[in-house]
Amino acid sequence: MAVQVNVTKEDITRLVFEVKRLFNFDFSEYAEQSFKRRIEHVLVTYNINSVETLIRKLRDDKERNQKFINDITVNTTELFRDTDVWLNLRRNVLPKLKTKTNLNIWHAGCSSGEEVYSMLILLNEMDMLFNAKVFATDINTEIINRAKSGVFNSRLHHAYFDSFDKVVKTNPLNFEETIEVPYEKYFIIDNAKKSFVVKDFLRDKVTFKYHNLTEGSIFYKFDLILCRNVIIYFNTELQNKVVSLFHESLFQDGMLLIGAHENISYLPVGNKFETKIMKGLYFKK
Repeated sequence: MAVQVNVTKEDITRLVFEVKRLFNFDFSEYAEQSFKRRIEHVLVTYNINSVETLIRKLRDDKERNQKFINDITVNTTELFRDTDVWLNLRRNVLPKLKTKTNLNIWHAGCSSGEEVYSMLILLNEMDMLFNAKVFATDINTEIINRAKSGVFNSRLHHAYFDSFDKVVKTNPLNFEETIEVPYEKYFIIDNAKKSFVVKDFLRDKVTFKYHNLTEGSIFYKFDLILCRNVIIYFNTELQNKVVSLFHESLFQDGMLLIGAHENISYLPVGNKFETKIMKGLYFKK
């Protein structure tokens, strides 16, 4: 029988304090309701009925540190998620970067890597992969390792190839025509194991690294940063801190793509960005 949990505001404050004291990891600027839901999920997963018990276990077993961090962070993504966004990237955004001698792209909060591989596939279709340097970071070490492997379960992601068809097989010169692009060009498909694996030539083009957005710079400059549906989990102060980091990390006229339902225009640093082309896309002024 699943445990019943009721996390209070006082529980959240206490847990945030203890996690910072024990592990020097600060969740104080995460959006409260979102963080509350994640705590409740973790309690049910661990079969623990109170935050006090969770704190006691974290104190007694500090090896739970990274596991707890991995479990508390949100990881939701899929191949070519929101196909309209990817079609817009193909038609209106990436062509503006095609003249770059070196194209630097950062996927911040990359989760299990599907968005990263989507970008690599699109770059290859547009003859832009050869000069691209792609970096992908996340706070969750377990999910980074999964992303590096490039192995995905087709039973869980049965709609992946539908999205692939809508984006990759679209003819950018004539949207009513399609281009024949076999899945085997990019994936090794194992029907027996119900899985598919991203081919090495794509995996070799990306550098996956651990990085905590709340702790600052990765000391690099980028033409395009993608951080979709991540800052929505932060409060306003942390959103401004992270968006400032993105601003500093972009070349002049570099672009930041966030989620369609996220907005940075009300942030102080948001005044240093301007919106063009598509919702969620901001140019560095």
